[in-house]
This record gives sequence, C-alpha cells and structure tokens, in this order.
Amino acid sequence: MSKKYIDLETLKYILYDIHNLEGLLSRDRFKDHDIASLDLFLESVKDFSDRELYPYFKEMDETPAYHKDGTVIVHKQVDVMMKKGGELGVISASFDYEDGGLQIPFMAHQAAAFILDAANNHLPGYAGLTQGAAELIIEFGNEELNTAYVPNMLSGIWGGTMCLTEPQAGSSLSDIVTKATPTDAGFYKISGQKIFISGGDHQYAENIVHLVLARIEGAPKGTKGISLFVVPKNRPTSDGSLEYNDVMTVADFQKMGQRGYCTTHLGFGDSDDCRGWLVGEENRGLAQMFLMMNAARIAVGRGAAAIAMAAYRTSLHYANERPQGRKLTSTGKKNPSDKQALIIEHPDVRRMLLLQKAIVEGSLSLVLLASKYHDIIHSSENPEEKEKYDLLLEIIIPIVKTFPSEAGSTSVNNGLQVLGGYGFCKDFSLQQYYRDIRISSLYEGTTGIQSQDLLARKVPLQNGKALALLVDEMMRTISLASNFDELKPYADELSSSLQLSQKILQKLMPFAMKGNYERYLSDANLFMEYMSIVVLSWLWLEMAVNSKEKIAANDLKYSKIFYESKIHTMKFYFKYELPKTLSLAESLMSDEVLTIKGDTEYIV
Repeated sequence: MSKKYIDLETLKYILYDIHNLEGLLSRDRFKDHDIASLDLFLESVKDFSDRELYPYFKEMDETPAYHKDGTVIVHKQVDVMMKKGGELGVISASFDYEDGGLQIPFMAHQAAAFILDAANNHLPGYAGLTQGAAELIIEFGNEELNTAYVPNMLSGIWGGTMCLTEPQAGSSLSDIVTKATPTDAGFYKISGQKIFISGGDHQYAENIVHLVLARIEGAPKGTKGISLFVVPKNRPTSDGSLEYNDVMTVADFQKMGQRGYCTTHLGFGDSDDCRGWLVGEENRGLAQMFLMMNAARIAVGRGAAAIAMAAYRTSLHYANERPQGRKLTSTGKKNPSDKQALIIEHPDVRRMLLLQKAIVEGSLSLVLLASKYHDIIHSSENPEEKEKYDLLLEIIIPIVKTFPSEAGSTSVNNGLQVLGGYGFCKDFSLQQYYRDIRISSLYEGTTGIQSQDLLARKVPLQNGKALALLVDEMMRTISLASNFDELKPYADELSSSLQLSQKILQKLMPFAMKGNYERYLSDANLFMEYMSIVVLSWLWLEMAVNSKEKIAANDLKYSKIFYESKIHTMKFYFKYELPKTLSLAESLMSDEVLTIKGDTEYIV
C-alpha cells in the first residue's frame, strides 16, 4: 500500500524554515532538545503511522465502531494507537517533565499529530482527547486527582474525554442541566446526559476519565454557574482496584465519516451512584475548559488540513498515472493518433491540483503558526511578549479552526473530481476523505460560532489591539516581499486587501456601537471567509519570500524546483482566491439586509 499520504519535505520546510522551530529551542523550557532529536521524533511517528495507522484506514471505515452490551466496540488498532502511541509519546510529548511529559515544543507535537491524522484520521482523536483531559487535571486539579488519573492517561492505559454537549442544549452551553449535588464525603453526585462525546467508551480502555461540565445546585444561571468535574467511568478505590461509577454508555452515533472514531451518548447517575470530583473552583468550569479549547481548535484545523493533505497526495498520484484524452494542438483540435496525455497535463486538472496544494500547505502553515504562538506564550517569562502572542493567538484561533475545515472540504472535493467517476467509488479513498473531513466544520464550535467569535469577540479585543498586531505581522512580510521585483505586485495586492478590511469594519462597527449586534453579526461568516483568504495570502507570501531568499543566496536545502513551486502556488492563490475578497467586501458593505427575521417570514 502506498505511503504517499503526506509530503514530509513540505511539513519539515514549514516547521523548520518558515516558522523557525529551532528559534524556540533557545528558550529554557525547550533547551534539552535540538533539531536532530525532534527530527528523529517526527521520523519515528512517521514510521509508526506507516505500520500501524495507514494500512487500516479503509478497514476502519468499512467496520465502524458500534454499541453492544453497554460498551462500544472499536477496531483493534485503537488499542495500538493508545498503548504504543503512549509509549512513543504522542500523548505526553508536550507536557512538563514533572508531569511525565517530554517537554517538546507544542509546534513539534502538532507536526507529529499531523502525520498521524494524515495516515488515518480515525485514530489520533482518542489520544488527543486524552491529552486534553489530562491537561485540565494537571492545570486545575489537586495533587490527589493528578496522582489518581494522569499517569495512566499519559501512558494510554486510560482514555479521556471532554463532556460539554447535552441533548437539549447543543452548542448553547448556558443551557446545560447536568447536575452536581455535593456530599459530605468530598465528592459530588452527578446526574444528567451528554451527547456527541468523541472517544467516550471502548473495550480497550481499562477506564475512561470524563471531564464533565455540570451545575452545582444553587449555582447562577447561564455560563457563570458551570463547574468542571472529573467523572471516571470506573472510580479508583483505596486498594488500587476499580469499581463502576454509574456512567452508562447509552448509544454510539452512526456517522457518515470518521466511522472508526466512536461518538457516544453517555448517561450519568441513573442508579444515583455517579461520583464526580470538582476540578478547581466552583462556577469556573467553562473558563477552565477553554484552556483546552484553543488547543482543541488547533487540533481540529490540523486534522482537517491533514485529511486534505492525504486526499491531495492521492489525487496527485492518480493524476500522474492516469492517461486520458489528448492535449489540444495549435489548431485547437485533438489529434486522435497522438498518444494519450496524463491528466496532469490538462489545465483544468492542474487548476484543481494547485488549489488543493494551496489550501493544504497554507492550512498547515496556519496550524503551525498558531502552535508557535502557543509555545511562545507558555515558555515566555516576559509579560509584554506573553500578552502580544496571546492576543495574536486569540485573533487567529477562529480562522485556524475554520479555514482548514471549510476550504479543506473544498480541497478534497477537487481531489475527488480529479479522479472523475472513480472518485465516487468505494475502491478509491477520495470518497472516504470527503466524508471524513465534513465533521471538521462542526467540531468544537461550528463555522457560524467561530465566525461570530472572530467578529464579536476577537476583532474588538482590547479595542482592536489583537487585530492591529496581526496586521503588523502581515505588513512585515509585505515589506520584505516588496524588496523583490517579482513579488512586489503581490505585496501590493495583499496591502490593498488589508486596507479594504478596515473599510469593512468602519461600515460594520457602528452597528455594534449602537447595540444592533444582530445586524453587526448577520454576515459574520462572510467576514470570516474574507479574513481567512487574507491570512492565507499572507502565509503564502511569506513562503514565497523565503523561497526567493533561498534561491537568491543559493542556499538550497531542498531542490530549486521545490522553492519555485512555493512561489508558483503563491501566485496561483493570489490570482484565483484573493480576488474573492472583492465580492465578499461588496456583500459585507451592502445596506441590504436579507437574513434577519422580520415580521414576515420569507423562508417558506
């Protein structure tokens, strides 16, 4: 089976050359590591993925997880992912030494996870959610909770989840009703239901440690009254054994994609014996959960970008092998006696492949940029530096989650089209990638929620300081690009798009200032699309600048064509994608309002 599910050369180029992983290693937190050791880690993850993930990608789709006798039956490779992955460090890699981690940069950890996701996106989520749950316990839990749960989670012996969504509440966390009743014994009795819990149960975990949002009786209404609890499926006893904690797996959701990654419906306390332990302070649960949320949203974007990468590599491989049709001659006609052309020679196929390449590699750069900001925040001792990169991370997080999810779906769709009728057939993987990536725009807050977060919370953050910092970063790249005659026209185009974004905000902001938030946010998704295209154009211009510098200095770590391909793809993105901002701006600044419900219902 082909291992060409990832372009490892481009991954390392973006990680090492564009986002300068080595620059992080001078910080005290990462001083024990060097590029050679981190490169070895990535190579070992690639080898693990080749052996234990990629060969089972199709099989896990054809034999999906299912509910039986109170548990969920999953593919045997889930056990391998958790146990052998735990040994390899894919769960614990970025944790502190004192917590059992390897203390490597989060950016390197995300690069490793990208490889796993590209190989088989049905498996890494089990480890990723366990990592996130353990992180919350370490950050906010007491020593007793840390000792009882974290070691077995980081080793992959136990799994972990986060339990937010409820049947009646959906994404509206202010409406959750799961109840926590205090007892004199130091624990709370938990009762309620949670749905769409990824990795919520399976036969290979001795225990699943759920991080559950619930309301303590008498707590304030809304999100201010939510607390966070550790609620294990099986609670540890004083003699080291486990006893059932009244957490019932009610069902497993059968899905259109990621069918090997189980999604469960859980019931807590049906027999009035479900015990939960408070994590941190009462009524601070949502704020605590959001510590994990930025990393979770980076992970969603990373997973979508990885699926799109695997689909791109597959369609590129197909295009280089599939002969069909003939190239047009100078007369505008085809000569039937000519040899059939490979489809990669046809301009329309090349357009689709270039769009995939632009989306995939741009998304990867975006994910690793966010990961770099995360590393700087968590390794800096300079308050001003921490604040700057915290604001930069906050402004791009909605885009990091949304662009790879939405544009990634477009990318995979183009890959399917490259295969033609075969793309629609189960013998080929493109239809599976297409189904698998669709969930990404729903995970961890839908595109609509992310768009409102960007426009309502992040753009006005500290009176626009976060956005201003992001624009400063872009202007630095624009300035560098302007030094090259070949790149200056593209630098000017990006500068114009930034200026237009300010006009859009000048049009929209008065609605918010007057309290008309429904009008202000009614086209938030269009603003998300606008800013996503601008940010990706910036990241591609950054790659083009780096490539021009390498070629000019004859400093060719990779082949010359490798660098030239980055410049060419940047030009493609600026020609075919950046102009879309003009039509988006026209819609955003239009005075016509068509989506706000009035007295008359037109959707009939």
